[in-house]
Amino acid sequence: MKRFAFKMFLKPGCEEEYAKRHAAIWPELKQMIKDQGVGNYSIYWDKDTNILFAYQECSKDTNSQDTTDVDPITQRWWDMMADIMDTNPDNSPVSIPLEELFHMD
Repeated sequence: MKRFAFKMFLKPGCEEEYAKRHAAIWPELKQMIKDQGVGNYSIYWDKDTNILFAYQECSKDTNSQDTTDVDPITQRWWDMMADIMDTNPDNSPVSIPLEELFHMD
């Protein structure tokens, strides 16, 4: 199992909308993420900086932020979230991988 962490950037004033949309995450998106080998997936919000910190465990070499072969479900989700997050030209969220410096089981 590979651990993967990254940060994303939420636009100011969009905290409630972000939480609302994720509370109603599409079942097909959730299943697709699981099918890609991603589990134990959490996203945290730093209120002081509006930075989102995400952590996931991946059973394959890919993770949910892999943009090499994007399926239509993920693209639709990105398009829907683009108004409340910093995004790349393809509407994927700007996400910066974080290097693991310590882990304890």
